[in-house]
Amino acid sequence: MHIWPIAAAFSLLASAALAADSGGKHVTVTPEMQGAGLVSSGVTLLAPPPATGSAAAPVPAWAGPLPYPIVIADRRNNRLIEIAPDKRVVWEFPSPDLAIYRGNDDVFFSHDGKSLMVNEEDNYDIHIIDYANRELVWSYGEPDTKGHASTQFNFPDDAHLLPDGNVVTADIRNCRILFINREKLEVTGQWGKAGKCRHDPPRYINLANGITPLAGGDFLLTEIPDAWITRITRAGKVVWSVKAPHIKYPSDAYPTRDGQVIVADYSKPGRVVIFDPKTKKVTWEYSVNDGEGMLNHSSLALELPNGNVIVNDDWRNRVLVIDRQTKQIVWQYGATDTAGHLPGFLFYPDGMDIDVYHDWKPALGVK
Repeated sequence: MHIWPIAAAFSLLASAALAADSGGKHVTVTPEMQGAGLVSSGVTLLAPPPATGSAAAPVPAWAGPLPYPIVIADRRNNRLIEIAPDKRVVWEFPSPDLAIYRGNDDVFFSHDGKSLMVNEEDNYDIHIIDYANRELVWSYGEPDTKGHASTQFNFPDDAHLLPDGNVVTADIRNCRILFINREKLEVTGQWGKAGKCRHDPPRYINLANGITPLAGGDFLLTEIPDAWITRITRAGKVVWSVKAPHIKYPSDAYPTRDGQVIVADYSKPGRVVIFDPKTKKVTWEYSVNDGEGMLNHSSLALELPNGNVIVNDDWRNRVLVIDRQTKQIVWQYGATDTAGHLPGFLFYPDGMDIDVYHDWKPALGVK
């Protein structure tokens, strides 16, 4: 598969003249958007193991509540960081340059585990990271420039690298879903129209903050107003469309193993809901109104292979594993309500994915 050289990608993306010609608006970068700046955990990293697993045939699991390492988009630390179930830092990608990589919002593995897809809402671009080499190898969008031209975004969210090598991303404030040819650096398909924000997919999209690829080629579309979750084919046919129950601000709906939907509520207090789209009934819910168990703007929840639920608790600077049966927090990375970048700390963890692709156990001496 061809990877565009960084220089070739950036020559397109960083051009001020292009932004001006296409009507893009330069965005003033605030100290909040820069977060902690260029930081790293400082851990000496091992060479990553090869990608030998897949979603269908994962590498051997770990014992305990978290069965696999997780890669976290540590947004205000401007880095990706992978944490093993025993809480060791095993992999890290600090920002190479805040001008082109800042505020990573979500991160998802490619289907073969060799690449990571990253979106940056308030840097207005998306990236692909080579996992083995820890290198930025592809970008799209114009950093710090918002617009609705084909080379621009207005808060891109939830990008994925598809099995055919192309990219899909939700462009929230432009109310559209874009399909991008990775090699040609051009939009090849679109759902929704910029400036036409209402729920009528695929013709119109209303503030979509999630577009999740499903096995078989369909997608789960998450729209913020009225908490609409829609299953839609690549050809644009709606399979079903329902409002997520008990959810105020839906964030990144995902499928569960039994065909239900899990979705986080990006609110305070936050919550996680699993519901059956056929009956529209809630089958599991986590919601705590105060104290240590309360979620504050939880942006992503996933069902783990062992049935537990993992969730980003963004504004409390932590990632949690919740026991499905007891609804108790049984694993945590990050210090509650305390931001930091050294081992054990996070700063606004806004995205994550489960690493079923790389067997870290032999390298770490874990049996």
